[in-house]
Amino acid sequence: MSEARDQSRHDAWARLRFSIVGHLLAAPPAHGDLHEELEGLSQRQWQHPVTGEPLRFGVSTIESWYYKARNERHDPVAKLRRRVREDAGRRREMTSALCDAVRVQYAAHKRWSYQLHHDNLAVLAAADARLGRLPSYATVRRWMKEQGLRPQRGRPRRQTEGVLAAEARLEQREVRSYEAEYVHGLWHLDFHHGSRQVVTRSGEWQTPLLLALLDDHSRLCCHAQWYLDETAETLVHGFGQGLQKRGLPRAAMSDNGSAMRSAEFEGGLHELGILHELTLPYSPYQNAKQEVFWAQVEGRLLAMLEGQGELRLELLNEATQAWVELEYNRKLHSEIGVAPIRRFLDGKSVGRESPGSEALRAAFRGQVIRQQRCSDGTVSLAGQRYEIPSRYRTLSRVVIRYASWDLGFVHLVDERSGRLLCPIYPLDKTRNAEGVRRSLAPIGDAAAAAGGAAGIAPLMQKLMAEYAATGLPPAYLPKHDVEERGAAAAGDGNEDER
Repeated sequence: MSEARDQSRHDAWARLRFSIVGHLLAAPPAHGDLHEELEGLSQRQWQHPVTGEPLRFGVSTIESWYYKARNERHDPVAKLRRRVREDAGRRREMTSALCDAVRVQYAAHKRWSYQLHHDNLAVLAAADARLGRLPSYATVRRWMKEQGLRPQRGRPRRQTEGVLAAEARLEQREVRSYEAEYVHGLWHLDFHHGSRQVVTRSGEWQTPLLLALLDDHSRLCCHAQWYLDETAETLVHGFGQGLQKRGLPRAAMSDNGSAMRSAEFEGGLHELGILHELTLPYSPYQNAKQEVFWAQVEGRLLAMLEGQGELRLELLNEATQAWVELEYNRKLHSEIGVAPIRRFLDGKSVGRESPGSEALRAAFRGQVIRQQRCSDGTVSLAGQRYEIPSRYRTLSRVVIRYASWDLGFVHLVDERSGRLLCPIYPLDKTRNAEGVRRSLAPIGDAAAAAGGAAGIAPLMQKLMAEYAATGLPPAYLPKHDVEERGAAAAGDGNEDER
């Protein structure tokens, strides 16, 4: 029975028929003994190739099989297969007018079930005799499957231009699975709305979102963490942890969410040399590996937390880290045949070492251009005024790099090279009201001249270096050291007396 399940019904029947008459071909009976052999075979019980039930065959049936197989020299088993009907693939009951009606109805209602299509066709056929007699539900369903008119799943979406373009592309283009050739060749990242709510410290119930990073080649979960929002700050917070855990990938794929398209996140990917790949709008199947991971999150991780009545975000994240590292990453993956962590470690990698936390903080920032106000040397940024150092007061246009959630970490940038020049800080009007003003820093040639004149003369620097090269200490006793030692000794004596 296990072998029969692995082959088609037509093949199973052909093999059974050949097994019945095969020995007659291997050892042909003598002249006049064929009928006796056929009668003996008709008295035996045989096993049904599909159901396994016992059955028998008549003499004439077995005789026809024998002659078919004997007269075929190349492939007698194929000769014993059931013949394909000449009208196979054609529905005699489905008139051309009825077929057109089904296509029109499906184009307008692609999410209807087969039964709902059939019920509505019954009403149309009763009202319009040109459609002909409506065939059975099985016939309509079979025809729709053959034509690729399958019901679409999911909630109805607004019929916008993007939705219509995505549906047309899905109908006209092939959908094929893919896999990156190397570890760190491609990461997937996405947010998932959980099915459980958590209680916050303020006493509110909120639905958390899970940010997950998956390596395409190994299916390893590089990092997973639950948050209460889907913002660029949250994305950078979780993505940076994944980078420090596993390393830098070469490319990252995400949807077109606002957090993924933010200036801070895209700027950070550009700064770290990570190619940002975006899925097509309304095409979640392009990130199908994430969808498979979400199913395991709901079916295993959250299912094991059903008994926990009061679920907090901290507990949810602790359980998630344990499940990801000790079960998902180490469990045999049915598609790749090994555990994700094993394939991640054994596979060829194109990843790079991740920089530190401060470097990542500096990388994931957006870049804007502002006009410097000549009157006080400030620029406007996120509704605040920031002071530009006086040595850059001649720049009318300045480039600033910052993150919208970290306005205390803002830098002035060289527009041509992208190099960080200096940090800038918000305007402190209260301190400026004290009336103390710093001297203007020299600029241009004046700065170079001032820099050359300052410090120790070159000859003196040479003499001091030669003297230090002798290894001898300076031939003098600094007075302030003696006085300090004496004062310290006196102080110690006074303490002893006390």
